[in-house]
Amino acid sequence: MENLDPTAGAPPQNTATVAPPRTGWWDRVACVRPLLLLWLCWALLLGGYQIYARARFAPQRPDYALTWTANETRAGSQNDKPYLLEPFLNDHVSWDSEYYLSIALGGYDDPQMRAIPATFSWDHPQIALKQAQPSWISTNYAFFPFYPLLMHVAAWPLAPLGLNALATATLAGVLVSLLGTLGAMLALYDLARDSLGAAGGRRAAWYLLIFPAGMFLAQVYTEGLFLGLSFGALALARREKWIWAAVLAAGATWTRASGILLLLPLAGYWWQQGNLTRLWAQRSAAALGKLLLVGSPVLAYLLWNALYGGPFQIVESHYFSRGLLLISQSQQAWGAAWSALFGTNRQAQAYYLVEFAAIGFSLVACALLWTRDRLLVLYSVALILFALTSGVAQGMHRYVMAAPVLFLLPARWGRNDTFDRAWTFGNVLLLGVFAVMFSADLWAG
Repeated sequence: MENLDPTAGAPPQNTATVAPPRTGWWDRVACVRPLLLLWLCWALLLGGYQIYARARFAPQRPDYALTWTANETRAGSQNDKPYLLEPFLNDHVSWDSEYYLSIALGGYDDPQMRAIPATFSWDHPQIALKQAQPSWISTNYAFFPFYPLLMHVAAWPLAPLGLNALATATLAGVLVSLLGTLGAMLALYDLARDSLGAAGGRRAAWYLLIFPAGMFLAQVYTEGLFLGLSFGALALARREKWIWAAVLAAGATWTRASGILLLLPLAGYWWQQGNLTRLWAQRSAAALGKLLLVGSPVLAYLLWNALYGGPFQIVESHYFSRGLLLISQSQQAWGAAWSALFGTNRQAQAYYLVEFAAIGFSLVACALLWTRDRLLVLYSVALILFALTSGVAQGMHRYVMAAPVLFLLPARWGRNDTFDRAWTFGNVLLLGVFAVMFSADLWAG
Protein backbone atom coordinates (compact mmCIF):
# COMPACT_ATOMS: atom_id res chain seq x y z
CA MET A 1 0.00 0.00 0.00
CA GLU A 2 1.27 3.45 -0.91
CA ASN A 3 2.63 5.45 2.01
CA LEU A 4 0.57 8.65 2.26
CA ASP A 5 2.57 10.17 5.10
CA PRO A 6 4.13 13.32 3.61
CA THR A 7 6.90 13.21 6.19
CA ALA A 8 7.95 9.64 5.40
CA GLY A 9 11.55 9.52 4.26
CA ALA A 10 12.11 13.17 5.03
CA PRO A 11 15.34 14.11 6.77
CA PRO A 12 15.03 14.74 10.48
CA GLN A 13 14.36 18.32 11.43
CA ASN A 14 17.00 20.15 13.40
CA THR A 15 14.69 21.76 15.92
CA ALA A 16 17.57 23.47 17.62
CA THR A 17 17.96 25.83 14.65
CA VAL A 18 14.30 26.87 14.49
CA ALA A 19 14.07 30.37 15.93
CA PRO A 20 11.15 31.02 18.28
CA PRO A 21 8.63 33.62 17.11
CA ARG A 22 9.65 37.12 18.04
CA THR A 23 7.26 39.22 20.07
CA GLY A 24 9.45 42.19 20.92
CA TRP A 25 8.90 45.85 20.25
CA TRP A 26 10.35 45.64 16.73
CA ASP A 27 7.70 43.11 15.72
CA ARG A 28 4.97 45.37 17.06
CA VAL A 29 6.43 48.22 15.04
CA ALA A 30 6.58 45.99 11.97
CA CYS A 31 2.85 45.28 12.30
CA VAL A 32 1.97 48.96 12.03
CA ARG A 33 4.77 50.00 9.67
CA PRO A 34 2.42 49.92 6.65
CA LEU A 35 0.12 52.33 8.50
CA LEU A 36 2.99 54.70 9.21
CA LEU A 37 4.00 54.75 5.55
CA LEU A 38 0.39 55.14 4.43
CA TRP A 39 -0.13 58.05 6.82
CA LEU A 40 3.03 59.78 5.63
CA CYS A 41 2.16 59.37 1.95
CA TRP A 42 -1.40 60.57 2.58
CA ALA A 43 -0.23 63.68 4.44
CA LEU A 44 2.27 64.64 1.74
CA LEU A 45 -0.06 63.92 -1.18
CA LEU A 46 -3.05 65.72 0.33
CA GLY A 47 -0.94 68.75 1.21
CA GLY A 48 0.54 68.77 -2.29
CA TYR A 49 -2.89 68.37 -3.85
CA GLN A 50 -4.25 71.39 -2.01
CA ILE A 51 -1.39 73.52 -3.31
CA TYR A 52 -1.70 72.16 -6.85
CA ALA A 53 -5.47 72.60 -7.03
CA ARG A 54 -5.25 76.22 -5.88
CA ALA A 55 -2.54 76.91 -8.48
CA ARG A 56 -4.53 75.28 -11.29
CA PHE A 57 -8.00 76.81 -10.90
CA ALA A 58 -10.16 79.02 -8.69
CA PRO A 59 -13.78 78.12 -7.85
CA GLN A 60 -16.45 80.69 -8.64
CA ARG A 61 -17.53 82.89 -5.76
CA PRO A 62 -19.62 83.20 -3.66
CA ASP A 63 -20.69 79.86 -2.23
CA TYR A 64 -24.46 79.40 -1.94
CA ALA A 65 -24.34 76.05 -0.13
CA LEU A 66 -26.04 77.50 2.97
CA THR A 67 -28.27 80.49 3.52
CA TRP A 68 -25.48 82.50 5.17
CA THR A 69 -22.40 81.40 3.18
CA ALA A 70 -22.86 83.83 0.29
CA ASN A 71 -21.95 86.82 2.47
CA GLU A 72 -18.95 85.02 3.97
CA THR A 73 -17.36 83.67 0.77
CA ARG A 74 -17.08 86.70 -1.51
CA ALA A 75 -13.71 87.97 -2.65
CA GLY A 76 -12.02 89.65 0.31
CA SER A 77 -14.36 88.14 2.90
CA GLN A 78 -11.36 87.02 4.98
CA ASN A 79 -9.63 90.41 4.95
CA ASP A 80 -10.93 91.30 8.43
CA LYS A 81 -9.64 88.01 9.88
CA PRO A 82 -5.89 88.46 10.32
CA TYR A 83 -5.30 84.92 11.55
CA LEU A 84 -6.39 83.57 8.16
CA LEU A 85 -4.17 85.82 6.03
CA GLU A 86 -0.72 84.34 6.69
CA PRO A 87 0.58 83.00 3.31
CA PHE A 88 2.50 80.10 4.88
CA LEU A 89 0.31 76.96 4.81
CA ASN A 90 -2.66 79.15 4.00
CA ASP A 91 -4.36 76.22 2.26
CA HIS A 92 -4.68 74.57 5.67
CA VAL A 93 -6.52 77.36 7.48
CA SER A 94 -10.07 78.63 7.09
CA TRP A 95 -13.27 79.16 9.07
CA ASP A 96 -12.79 77.93 12.67
CA SER A 97 -9.01 77.82 12.23
CA GLU A 98 -8.80 81.48 13.21
CA TYR A 99 -10.15 80.72 16.68
CA TYR A 100 -7.61 78.00 17.38
CA LEU A 101 -4.78 80.20 16.14
CA SER A 102 -6.06 83.14 18.18
CA ILE A 103 -6.23 81.08 21.39
CA ALA A 104 -2.82 79.52 20.76
CA LEU A 105 -1.20 82.92 20.25
CA GLY A 106 -3.23 85.36 22.32
CA GLY A 107 -5.28 83.30 24.74
CA TYR A 108 -9.04 83.30 25.15
CA ASP A 109 -9.12 87.06 25.70
CA ASP A 110 -6.98 87.85 22.68
CA PRO A 111 -7.39 91.60 22.00
CA GLN A 112 -7.43 90.95 18.23
CA MET A 113 -10.44 88.61 18.34
CA ARG A 114 -14.09 89.58 18.04
CA ALA A 115 -16.16 89.94 21.21
CA ILE A 116 -19.86 90.22 22.01
CA PRO A 117 -21.87 91.49 24.99
CA ALA A 118 -23.61 88.96 27.22
CA THR A 119 -26.96 90.16 25.83
CA PHE A 120 -25.95 89.55 22.21
CA SER A 121 -28.71 88.81 19.70
CA TRP A 122 -28.63 88.47 15.90
CA ASP A 123 -31.69 90.69 15.78
CA HIS A 124 -29.50 93.58 16.93
CA PRO A 125 -25.92 92.28 16.61
CA GLN A 126 -23.17 94.07 18.51
CA ILE A 127 -19.68 92.87 17.61
CA ALA A 128 -16.35 94.57 18.26
CA LEU A 129 -12.73 93.64 18.81
CA LYS A 130 -11.92 92.61 22.36
CA GLN A 131 -9.41 95.45 22.67
CA ALA A 132 -12.18 97.95 21.92
CA GLN A 133 -14.66 96.36 24.35
CA PRO A 134 -12.61 94.72 27.14
CA SER A 135 -15.72 93.88 29.19
CA TRP A 136 -17.34 91.91 26.38
CA ILE A 137 -16.93 88.14 25.90
CA SER A 138 -14.47 86.91 23.30
CA THR A 139 -15.94 84.53 20.72
CA ASN A 140 -12.92 82.32 21.40
CA TYR A 141 -14.77 80.91 24.42
CA ALA A 142 -16.93 78.73 22.16
CA PHE A 143 -13.88 76.51 21.51
CA PHE A 144 -12.29 74.01 23.85
CA PRO A 145 -8.70 74.58 25.03
CA PHE A 146 -6.72 71.38 24.46
CA TYR A 147 -6.02 71.68 20.73
CA PRO A 148 -4.78 75.31 20.86
CA LEU A 149 -2.80 74.43 24.00
CA LEU A 150 -1.00 71.64 22.13
CA MET A 151 -0.44 74.05 19.23
CA HIS A 152 1.16 76.50 21.63
CA VAL A 153 3.41 73.79 23.08
CA ALA A 154 4.30 72.35 19.67
CA ALA A 155 5.32 75.80 18.45
CA TRP A 156 8.26 75.96 20.89
CA PRO A 157 10.52 73.41 19.15
CA LEU A 158 9.60 74.95 15.80
CA ALA A 159 10.95 78.38 16.77
CA PRO A 160 14.44 77.72 15.29
CA LEU A 161 12.86 77.54 11.82
CA GLY A 162 12.70 81.34 11.89
CA LEU A 163 9.04 81.66 10.91
CA ASN A 164 6.89 84.43 12.28
CA ALA A 165 4.62 83.62 15.22
CA LEU A 166 1.47 83.05 13.14
CA ALA A 167 3.23 80.84 10.60
CA THR A 168 4.80 78.83 13.41
CA ALA A 169 1.44 78.34 15.12
CA THR A 170 -0.10 77.27 11.81
CA LEU A 171 2.61 74.68 11.24
CA ALA A 172 2.20 73.48 14.82
CA GLY A 173 -1.55 73.12 14.32
CA VAL A 174 -1.12 71.06 11.16
CA LEU A 175 1.45 68.80 12.85
CA VAL A 176 -0.79 68.24 15.88
CA SER A 177 -3.66 67.34 13.55
CA LEU A 178 -1.50 64.94 11.54
CA LEU A 179 -0.11 63.21 14.62
CA GLY A 180 -3.60 62.90 16.04
CA THR A 181 -4.70 61.32 12.77
CA LEU A 182 -1.88 58.79 13.02
CA GLY A 183 -3.07 57.91 16.50
CA ALA A 184 -6.63 57.50 15.20
CA MET A 185 -5.37 55.15 12.47
CA LEU A 186 -3.49 52.99 14.95
CA ALA A 187 -6.48 52.85 17.28
CA LEU A 188 -8.89 51.92 14.47
CA TYR A 189 -6.45 49.23 13.39
CA ASP A 190 -6.52 47.82 16.90
CA LEU A 191 -10.31 48.02 17.17
CA ALA A 192 -10.79 46.17 13.87
CA ARG A 193 -7.93 43.67 14.02
CA ASP A 194 -9.46 41.14 16.43
CA SER A 195 -12.48 40.47 14.23
CA LEU A 196 -11.15 41.37 10.78
CA GLY A 197 -7.46 40.59 11.05
CA ALA A 198 -4.54 42.88 10.24
CA ALA A 199 -5.79 43.49 6.69
CA GLY A 200 -9.19 44.58 8.03
CA GLY A 201 -7.51 46.91 10.52
CA ARG A 202 -5.53 48.54 7.73
CA ARG A 203 -8.69 48.95 5.66
CA ALA A 204 -10.44 50.72 8.53
CA ALA A 205 -7.51 53.14 8.87
CA TRP A 206 -7.40 53.70 5.11
CA TYR A 207 -11.14 54.43 4.93
CA LEU A 208 -10.69 57.04 7.64
CA LEU A 209 -8.09 58.88 5.57
CA ILE A 210 -10.17 58.95 2.39
CA PHE A 211 -13.56 59.78 3.91
CA PRO A 212 -14.82 63.00 2.25
CA ALA A 213 -14.46 64.99 5.48
CA GLY A 214 -11.11 63.29 6.10
CA MET A 215 -9.40 66.31 4.57
CA PHE A 216 -10.12 68.11 7.87
CA LEU A 217 -7.65 65.71 9.49
CA ALA A 218 -4.79 67.61 7.84
CA GLN A 219 -5.99 71.18 8.56
CA VAL A 220 -5.87 73.50 11.56
CA TYR A 221 -9.02 71.86 12.90
CA THR A 222 -9.72 69.58 15.87
CA GLU A 223 -10.78 66.49 13.90
CA GLY A 224 -7.37 64.79 13.82
CA LEU A 225 -6.64 65.34 17.49
CA PHE A 226 -10.14 64.43 18.69
CA LEU A 227 -10.25 61.19 16.72
CA GLY A 228 -6.77 60.22 17.87
CA LEU A 229 -7.67 60.79 21.51
CA SER A 230 -11.18 59.29 21.44
CA PHE A 231 -10.38 56.23 19.31
CA GLY A 232 -7.24 55.71 21.39
CA ALA A 233 -9.25 55.82 24.62
CA LEU A 234 -11.65 53.20 23.24
CA ALA A 235 -8.85 50.86 22.15
CA LEU A 236 -6.97 51.18 25.44
CA ALA A 237 -10.05 50.73 27.62
CA ARG A 238 -10.98 47.60 25.72
CA ARG A 239 -7.53 46.21 26.52
CA GLU A 240 -7.79 47.29 30.19
CA LYS A 241 -5.10 49.97 29.92
CA TRP A 242 -7.14 52.22 32.15
CA ILE A 243 -4.66 54.92 33.13
CA TRP A 244 -3.80 55.81 29.54
CA ALA A 245 -7.42 55.39 28.46
CA ALA A 246 -8.44 57.93 31.12
CA VAL A 247 -5.72 60.38 30.05
CA LEU A 248 -6.81 60.23 26.41
CA ALA A 249 -10.51 60.43 27.31
CA ALA A 250 -9.89 63.56 29.40
CA GLY A 251 -7.90 65.08 26.54
CA ALA A 252 -10.72 64.29 24.10
CA THR A 253 -13.23 66.00 26.42
CA TRP A 254 -11.03 69.09 26.59
CA THR A 255 -10.85 69.05 22.78
CA ARG A 256 -14.57 68.84 21.95
CA ALA A 257 -17.70 68.77 24.09
CA SER A 258 -18.78 65.40 22.68
CA GLY A 259 -15.77 63.83 24.39
CA ILE A 260 -17.89 63.47 27.53
CA LEU A 261 -19.83 60.74 25.70
CA LEU A 262 -16.77 58.49 26.06
CA LEU A 263 -18.17 57.77 29.51
CA LEU A 264 -20.64 55.35 27.86
CA PRO A 265 -18.18 52.91 26.25
CA LEU A 266 -15.64 53.27 29.07
CA ALA A 267 -18.28 52.34 31.64
CA GLY A 268 -19.38 49.47 29.42
CA TYR A 269 -15.87 48.05 29.11
CA TRP A 270 -15.36 48.46 32.85
CA TRP A 271 -18.54 46.47 33.51
CA GLN A 272 -17.76 43.79 30.90
CA GLN A 273 -14.35 43.19 32.48
CA GLY A 274 -15.99 42.30 35.80
CA ASN A 275 -14.90 45.40 37.66
CA LEU A 276 -18.27 45.95 39.31
CA THR A 277 -18.02 42.53 40.97
CA ARG A 278 -14.46 43.26 42.10
CA LEU A 279 -15.50 46.65 43.46
CA TRP A 280 -18.20 45.12 45.65
CA ALA A 281 -16.06 42.15 46.68
CA GLN A 282 -12.77 43.92 47.36
CA ARG A 283 -13.79 47.51 48.19
CA SER A 284 -10.14 48.36 47.68
CA ALA A 285 -8.49 51.63 46.74
CA ALA A 286 -7.35 50.07 43.46
CA ALA A 287 -10.89 49.07 42.48
CA LEU A 288 -12.23 52.51 43.42
CA GLY A 289 -9.38 54.18 41.56
CA LYS A 290 -10.27 52.31 38.39
CA LEU A 291 -13.85 53.54 38.71
CA LEU A 292 -12.57 57.10 38.94
CA LEU A 293 -10.54 56.51 35.77
CA VAL A 294 -13.72 55.41 34.02
CA GLY A 295 -15.30 58.73 35.03
CA SER A 296 -12.41 60.77 33.61
CA PRO A 297 -14.57 62.33 30.82
CA VAL A 298 -17.04 63.64 33.40
CA LEU A 299 -14.30 64.89 35.71
CA ALA A 300 -12.57 66.60 32.80
CA TYR A 301 -15.82 68.21 31.70
CA LEU A 302 -16.59 69.48 35.21
CA LEU A 303 -13.14 71.04 35.48
CA TRP A 304 -13.52 72.74 32.09
CA ASN A 305 -17.03 73.90 32.97
CA ALA A 306 -15.79 75.49 36.20
CA LEU A 307 -13.17 77.45 34.25
CA TYR A 308 -14.88 78.29 30.98
CA GLY A 309 -18.49 77.07 31.12
CA GLY A 310 -20.15 80.44 31.70
CA PRO A 311 -18.77 82.37 28.71
CA PHE A 312 -18.94 79.21 26.57
CA GLN A 313 -22.69 78.93 27.04
CA ILE A 314 -23.23 82.59 26.12
CA VAL A 315 -21.12 82.53 22.96
CA GLU A 316 -22.25 79.08 21.85
CA SER A 317 -25.96 79.80 22.23
CA HIS A 318 -26.17 83.51 21.36
CA TYR A 319 -23.48 83.84 18.67
CA PHE A 320 -23.25 80.35 17.12
CA SER A 321 -26.91 79.38 17.80
CA ARG A 322 -25.91 75.97 19.16
CA GLY A 323 -26.71 74.07 22.31
CA LEU A 324 -27.44 70.71 23.88
CA LEU A 325 -30.55 68.77 22.82
CA LEU A 326 -32.21 71.67 21.02
CA ILE A 327 -34.90 69.37 19.68
CA SER A 328 -37.34 71.93 18.26
CA GLN A 329 -34.66 74.16 16.74
CA SER A 330 -32.91 71.13 15.26
CA GLN A 331 -36.13 69.82 13.73
CA GLN A 332 -36.67 73.14 12.00
CA ALA A 333 -33.07 73.30 10.79
CA TRP A 334 -33.03 69.76 9.41
CA GLY A 335 -36.48 70.24 7.91
CA ALA A 336 -35.16 73.24 5.98
CA ALA A 337 -32.10 71.21 4.96
CA TRP A 338 -34.31 68.42 3.66
CA SER A 339 -36.33 70.93 1.65
CA ALA A 340 -33.12 72.40 0.22
CA LEU A 341 -32.12 68.93 -0.92
CA PHE A 342 -35.09 69.00 -3.30
CA GLY A 343 -34.95 72.72 -4.11
CA THR A 344 -33.48 74.61 -7.04
CA ASN A 345 -30.16 75.64 -5.45
CA ARG A 346 -27.75 73.09 -6.92
CA GLN A 347 -24.91 74.05 -4.56
CA ALA A 348 -27.15 73.44 -1.55
CA GLN A 349 -28.37 70.19 -3.09
CA ALA A 350 -24.83 68.93 -3.60
CA TYR A 351 -23.79 69.89 -0.09
CA TYR A 352 -26.78 68.40 1.70
CA LEU A 353 -26.57 65.24 -0.38
CA VAL A 354 -23.26 64.49 1.36
CA GLU A 355 -24.64 65.53 4.74
CA PHE A 356 -27.65 63.23 4.56
CA ALA A 357 -25.60 60.42 3.04
CA ALA A 358 -23.16 60.62 5.95
CA ILE A 359 -26.00 60.57 8.48
CA GLY A 360 -27.78 57.72 6.72
CA PHE A 361 -24.73 55.53 6.29
CA SER A 362 -23.59 56.05 9.88
CA LEU A 363 -27.01 54.98 11.15
CA VAL A 364 -26.99 51.95 8.84
CA ALA A 365 -23.56 51.04 10.19
CA CYS A 366 -24.91 51.25 13.74
CA ALA A 367 -27.81 48.94 12.89
CA LEU A 368 -25.70 46.34 11.09
CA LEU A 369 -22.94 46.23 13.72
CA TRP A 370 -25.30 46.12 16.72
CA THR A 371 -24.87 42.41 17.35
CA ARG A 372 -21.10 42.55 16.87
CA ASP A 373 -20.06 45.42 19.15
CA ARG A 374 -22.90 47.04 21.07
CA LEU A 375 -20.68 49.37 23.07
CA LEU A 376 -19.17 50.99 19.99
CA VAL A 377 -22.63 51.20 18.43
CA LEU A 378 -24.13 52.87 21.51
CA TYR A 379 -21.26 55.36 21.58
CA SER A 380 -21.66 56.05 17.86
CA VAL A 381 -25.42 56.57 18.16
CA ALA A 382 -24.89 58.97 21.07
CA LEU A 383 -22.37 61.00 19.02
CA ILE A 384 -24.71 61.18 16.04
CA LEU A 385 -27.70 62.29 18.13
CA PHE A 386 -25.50 64.79 19.99
CA ALA A 387 -24.60 66.45 16.70
CA LEU A 388 -28.05 66.16 15.12
CA THR A 389 -29.71 67.97 18.02
CA SER A 390 -27.18 70.80 18.38
CA GLY A 391 -29.57 73.22 16.68
CA VAL A 392 -27.77 73.75 13.36
CA ALA A 393 -27.99 71.61 10.21
CA GLN A 394 -24.41 71.62 8.99
CA GLY A 395 -21.09 69.86 9.41
CA MET A 396 -22.53 66.39 10.02
CA HIS A 397 -20.08 64.68 7.66
CA ARG A 398 -17.37 66.03 9.98
CA TYR A 399 -19.07 65.07 13.23
CA VAL A 400 -19.97 61.51 12.25
CA MET A 401 -16.28 60.77 11.68
CA ALA A 402 -16.02 60.40 15.46
CA ALA A 403 -18.28 57.33 15.22
CA PRO A 404 -15.94 54.34 14.78
CA VAL A 405 -18.66 52.23 13.14
CA LEU A 406 -18.43 54.53 10.11
CA PHE A 407 -15.12 52.85 9.25
CA LEU A 408 -15.51 49.43 10.85
CA LEU A 409 -18.46 48.44 8.65
CA PRO A 410 -16.74 49.31 5.33
CA ALA A 411 -13.62 47.56 6.63
CA ARG A 412 -15.75 44.42 6.93
CA TRP A 413 -17.30 44.84 3.49
CA GLY A 414 -13.92 45.77 2.03
CA ARG A 415 -12.88 42.11 2.01
CA ASN A 416 -14.65 42.17 -1.34
CA ASP A 417 -12.21 43.70 -3.84
CA THR A 418 -14.95 45.32 -5.93
CA PHE A 419 -16.43 47.09 -2.91
CA ASP A 420 -12.99 48.14 -1.71
CA ARG A 421 -12.09 49.77 -5.02
CA ALA A 422 -15.51 51.37 -5.56
CA TRP A 423 -15.63 52.73 -2.00
CA THR A 424 -12.12 54.09 -2.34
CA PHE A 425 -12.82 55.74 -5.69
CA GLY A 426 -16.05 57.41 -4.56
CA ASN A 427 -14.59 58.69 -1.31
CA VAL A 428 -11.43 60.06 -2.90
CA LEU A 429 -13.40 62.00 -5.50
CA LEU A 430 -15.50 63.71 -2.83
CA LEU A 431 -12.50 64.28 -0.58
CA GLY A 432 -10.82 66.14 -3.45
CA VAL A 433 -13.84 68.43 -3.82
CA PHE A 434 -13.96 69.28 -0.12
CA ALA A 435 -10.20 69.84 0.02
CA VAL A 436 -10.42 72.35 -2.82
CA MET A 437 -13.38 74.11 -1.23
CA PHE A 438 -11.59 74.45 2.10
CA SER A 439 -8.36 75.66 0.48
CA ALA A 440 -10.31 78.34 -1.40
CA ASP A 441 -12.09 79.46 1.81
CA LEU A 442 -15.44 78.20 0.54
CA TRP A 443 -17.81 76.18 2.71
CA ALA A 444 -16.60 72.62 3.26
CA GLY A 445 -18.62 71.80 6.38
